[in-house]
Amino acid sequence: MSKIRIKNFGPINEGYLENDGWLDVKKVTVFIGNQGSGKSTVAKLISLFMWLEKALIRGDIKGPISHLVFYELTEFHRLENYFTPQTEIEYEGAFYHLKMERSANNNYIKTIQLTKLVNESVGLPKIMYVPAERNFLSSIDNINKVSDLIVGSLKDFSVEFRNAQLAHKGKPLDLPINNTKVVYEPNDDQNYLDLGGKRLKLSHASSGFHSIVPLYWVTKYMVDFVGQSEEKLLKLLSTDQTIRRNSELLALNTSGLNELEIRIQEKKINGKYVSNNFVNIVEEPEQNLFPSSQKSILYSLLEFNNLNKANKLIMTTHSPYLINYLTLSVEAHKLKSNITTEELKQRLNNIVPLNATLNAEDLIVYQLNEINGTITKLKTYKGLPSDENFLNKGLEESNNLFSELLDIEDLCQ
Repeated sequence: MSKIRIKNFGPINEGYLENDGWLDVKKVTVFIGNQGSGKSTVAKLISLFMWLEKALIRGDIKGPISHLVFYELTEFHRLENYFTPQTEIEYEGAFYHLKMERSANNNYIKTIQLTKLVNESVGLPKIMYVPAERNFLSSIDNINKVSDLIVGSLKDFSVEFRNAQLAHKGKPLDLPINNTKVVYEPNDDQNYLDLGGKRLKLSHASSGFHSIVPLYWVTKYMVDFVGQSEEKLLKLLSTDQTIRRNSELLALNTSGLNELEIRIQEKKINGKYVSNNFVNIVEEPEQNLFPSSQKSILYSLLEFNNLNKANKLIMTTHSPYLINYLTLSVEAHKLKSNITTEELKQRLNNIVPLNATLNAEDLIVYQLNEINGTITKLKTYKGLPSDENFLNKGLEESNNLFSELLDIEDLCQ
């Protein structure tokens, strides 16, 4: 399990108030809070360090990591102006412990200190950061015309969106809402929605489809990508990665190892270059969606996440509905093992798809406070996310305000 520690960075001040500041990143990790509270900041740092660890394992980047390299990485997520003289950032993954080290007078970042961990079992992830700006990609007719204007995480996402289009060209893909399909037609380089036999350009569709199509399409593509055989994945390596891998394999022939030991080492070398699981980091999956559609996309993301034990889903959200639907998923997981009849199984599946249920131990929800820059873990009740969260309190406040209006109405009579 990965974990991260953040203090005095952007909107984050003291950070997490428990566990010496360490935030655990579980199979499903959710960040909730007001605008400007730091939800995306934390998610972006997790993405950055997961990518950095992967690059170190592969040899794409070699340590020590200078402050210039680290600043360039933060620029990718537009975080370069978030540093203060008191900034503390630490990350621990499966293979590396990474800690930001400052100069003696705290004026600048000196380097990123690397500590290699003992863990020999490394499952390399395919990491995708899904930005809130994703709906831009489906709101215009031809993304290639403006691709030079896109930067950072949206640029990377647009590349994978294009790859997803090309992988499914001419083949309709079922979307999880409204019995709708999406299809990319290469002849006119257009995305179309199939709405019960009626075709509509995606760029002419509602904002909800602009949000859900890139998210769902890229997620499906990524899950299919890491599900390919090792042989196919090795053929997709970059030229530089292929050369480095071949060099490592050739070195085995002069290592003096026996045949069995060589096969074991070959497997370890291949494991450094093949991404066999998927980390999906999604900003606001509920964006522009009706509550029932929020449920559908959430359960689709959970189903994809459950396809591989090592997959991870990290989300930021403003939606109280998503927290409630996650609660249903956890409760359904508890019930699933006790079901004895097909009738009950179907009834449960109608509420929560059986493939989208979630073990309570695999879920963690953090609340971020925009006023004091702190992070707290949402409490649980019998393994279920507590109703006492920021989002539900917002709903409760609206009910209380309406009650006050009724009191005023009574006094006016």
